Amino acid sequence: MFTSATLRSYLHLHFLVLIWGFTAIVGLLVTISPIALVFYRTLFACLGLGIIILFKQKRFRTNPADLLRMFGVGFILSAHWMLFFASARVSTASVCLAGMATTSLWTSIIEPLVNKKSIRPLEVGLGILAFAGLYVVFRFEFDHALGLMLALASALLAAMFTVANSRLVQRIDAYVITFYEMAGATFFSLLSLFVAKTFHWTGDAPYRPESGDWIWILFLAWICTVYASTMATQLMKQFSAYLINLTINLEPVYGIALAFLFFGEKERMTTAFYWGTLLILLAVLLYPLLSGSVLDKGSRKISEVNK
Repeated sequence: MFTSATLRSYLHLHFLVLIWGFTAIVGLLVTISPIALVFYRTLFACLGLGIIILFKQKRFRTNPADLLRMFGVGFILSAHWMLFFASARVSTASVCLAGMATTSLWTSIIEPLVNKKSIRPLEVGLGILAFAGLYVVFRFEFDHALGLMLALASALLAAMFTVANSRLVQRIDAYVITFYEMAGATFFSLLSLFVAKTFHWTGDAPYRPESGDWIWILFLAWICTVYASTMATQLMKQFSAYLINLTINLEPVYGIALAFLFFGEKERMTTAFYWGTLLILLAVLLYPLLSGSVLDKGSRKISEVNK
């Protein structure tokens, strides 16, 4: 049963996913290489978070072990975003977002292993349903195979990132976590940028943003990252990593609709593509109906905070 506070948090999560659904579109609107885009995004996000932490008078200090963990998670996040934007570039925003829907399947395997719990048949079953939707997409959109494979790899890294954050947020402030992860992501993307330039791995894509790119880079940094990522990390105190990632499966639904509004016929896909996406949406809607434990957990945590 939803409490009003839990419902607000759940709707807030969907709003964050809507914002993330727009990121693949931004990746196509910006002219620079995916690696350079991730570097600028994480750099400005890190600076923005640093200012917020100072303004809120929070402590940057953390123990060396947690600092190393957060930097490591930042490396994973950076690689996830590079693959994500690269997928959109070599295929379409819609294919990229559909591949990201397998995040829940990866999470249903990774989260129990990390937390040393048994794998829940319900989570695996719904993850397989989402994967079946992806199979339908892949079968009829084979021309976009490379983009889909990059999106699958990105989804695996996204699952690892979310599970790691769900453990860190239990003892560290969400803003501090995101700040150090952005710092780690900035370092990793800068290193990747140096390697890519040395070996000419990005082809003709420029590294320096044009004047029109900056507004989208700042949107990615401050809205999609500083705001959305921090709020999502905060919501992990109420919901499991699996529910977070299963809800993120709506990202292709929101993103595909937005992509069609922005790019029109260029983003029009086959009927099978939309049937596959519908299967993914079904998995998202079934989980809160079949498993009340996650929402009950959220209600208990909110009640404890309000005491």
